[in-house]
Amino acid sequence: MSEFLYPGDSGLMQQNSWRLFRIMAEFVNGFETFTGAGPFISVFGSARMKKTHRYYKLAYEVSTKIAQKGFSVITGSGPGLMEAVNKAAQEAGKASAGLVPDLPYEPTPNKYIDPQFCPRFRYFFVRKVMFVRYAQGFIFLPGGYGTMDELFEILTLVQTKRTLPVPIYLMGTDYWKGLVDWIRTTMINEHTLCKKESHLFTLTDDPDEVANGLLDGYHSRMTIQQEVIETI
Repeated sequence: MSEFLYPGDSGLMQQNSWRLFRIMAEFVNGFETFTGAGPFISVFGSARMKKTHRYYKLAYEVSTKIAQKGFSVITGSGPGLMEAVNKAAQEAGKASAGLVPDLPYEPTPNKYIDPQFCPRFRYFFVRKVMFVRYAQGFIFLPGGYGTMDELFEILTLVQTKRTLPVPIYLMGTDYWKGLVDWIRTTMINEHTLCKKESHLFTLTDDPDEVANGLLDGYHSRMTIQQEVIETI
């Protein structure tokens, strides 16, 4: 008899049924955690960069600047650049949130996350919804596969109009330049992207530019949403 479970097996069907309840519970917990709080900016970046790294300092500075504009932050809860972002937000008196993944190599969130904004997620796709649903803008600092995954998912949501236009900033120009050049040359030349779609983000190392742009974008987005409500 086979040891493998197939879609029609009763054991697998029962597992899937209980899995749906766990997924629903994570959505409910996330919604209850963030509804009515904010406004938030989701900030992504590497867990591997130390406090002495120049990008750690950049992460801390930009988080301070956006906090001064009235924004709270959501990070992936880890160490490195995420820690710098949470630390700056907390020290500025704004909500400091972290979406904690169930990962063996990041067992605990960094110490600068507010306990009421520290939900844990077993399912990555639920966690990713929370990054997007409650964010009024996005900052991408240098990072690995996880950061890249979030970047291209959010760009796709904007490209396909599944979300309103929202400011997206890439910080760390030396780090991102090669990728940006590839997007704006190779992808354009091969017609896998149009020129307008290659400019859905802004590349900068200026924290003031980012903070001001996020505030302007927030006001624009609120105006659009209000106009939509009034037409209903």
